[in-house]
Amino acid sequence: MKSIVSKFLVSSFFFTALVAGGFWYFGKLDSLSLIFAGILIVYIAAVLFYIVVMPMKSVLLQMQLMLAGRKFKKIYTKRVDEIGIMAHFFNQVTSGFTKVASDIEDRNRILDELKMAAEIQKNLVPKDPPQFDDLIFEAKIRPASELGGDSYNFIDTKDKIYIYLGDVTGHGTTAALIMAMISSIIGIFSGTLASARDIIVATNSALRKYVKSSMYMTLVMLCYDKNAKKMTYVGAGHEHILIYRKDSGQIDDIVSGGTALGMIDDVSKTALEKELMLNKGDMIVLYTDGITEARNSSQELYGLERLKQSLFEYGQTYSATGVAHHISEDLAAFVGDESQLDDITLLVIEKK
Repeated sequence: MKSIVSKFLVSSFFFTALVAGGFWYFGKLDSLSLIFAGILIVYIAAVLFYIVVMPMKSVLLQMQLMLAGRKFKKIYTKRVDEIGIMAHFFNQVTSGFTKVASDIEDRNRILDELKMAAEIQKNLVPKDPPQFDDLIFEAKIRPASELGGDSYNFIDTKDKIYIYLGDVTGHGTTAALIMAMISSIIGIFSGTLASARDIIVATNSALRKYVKSSMYMTLVMLCYDKNAKKMTYVGAGHEHILIYRKDSGQIDDIVSGGTALGMIDDVSKTALEKELMLNKGDMIVLYTDGITEARNSSQELYGLERLKQSLFEYGQTYSATGVAHHISEDLAAFVGDESQLDDITLLVIEKK
């Protein structure tokens, strides 16, 4: 590799030989020799300026602009000496800075979009449980990340109240998008169709047009008939329905049944609407698997049996609000400092 020093030495040697030749030719040091010496000095200064000073000044200028946070330019050069190495190093470093700055800008943009999406999703679930003459509601939801796949809602129509709780497979942006789609579809059909079963079947048909079978939502929907004072349910592949019987202290464990929404084209054969017999003080507990599959530091699952035990322990003493609170506290104590891996939703409904 030819360095600046080597170039300078070669050039200096050439013109020094030229001056020496002049001395030999004229045989003495006279005015012409002085002229040759002056030319040598000027040439050396010019070489230093054009080969070293100007390129170095150009590199230093771009470095100063970069350090000052101002706009700088890439240095284009074919040199392979020390100046070329500095220019190449500058280009590599600033290229990395540009990429990092772009990544930070993209990250901030994504975070802003996630924040907005999380706010929209938050508005899809009721801020406060509704108030009805015959029923008391209490709900708790805690996503595992900014966006979650759990959802619940209370939809009050003229003759019926629809209550549903669902869980999209996975969590994050995709789950949140599917959750929003299903919530919107259910909201539309609940105002036009006559039963919970019809709503489930129609929602599944509409959803299948837009999602793959690997992206589905398990769900259970309750329907309370205001006139008949009767509660029914339709399962769509969700968790068990727990009913705490106030009079006896017993807990009914009902498999919700059905097929998850979005998994197959037609769920009309598996979507069965069945009645839930409720007496005064009885409580229905709906939940997502973020509760039963929560783990403690020993990697032990919270599990369905522990959830039932917690319901049994607090059901006799507390109303729906107290039961939801104490189950949540019991779960938090069990998990401890372990990270939350899935969305958690709990819904308690009490018959007045």
